[in-house]
Amino acid sequence: MKKDGKEIKENVSEFLELPKDIVMDLPRITLIGNLQLFVENHKGIIEYSDSRIRINTKSGMIKITGKNFFIKTIVTEEVIIYGDIESLEFTK
Repeated sequence: MKKDGKEIKENVSEFLELPKDIVMDLPRITLIGNLQLFVENHKGIIEYSDSRIRINTKSGMIKITGKNFFIKTIVTEEVIIYGDIESLEFTK
């Protein structure tokens, strides 16, 4: 049975005990309370308003909803968002 690239990368990650986000190019999301959100390994911002932000990643889209959003930092691989975060949603 032939394995696809994703499954091979996952197996290598487990065998070598490497973080999957690095090996599989997945986003790393850190939520501090409901006030601050770090998204690493993103592919760009799709939508930005004071109540909704959509971020593109290799594995799909992250939708953040809430109030009073502002982006403190945005660089090639990292975005830091402040505000009253009410929900996170992942779509492929």
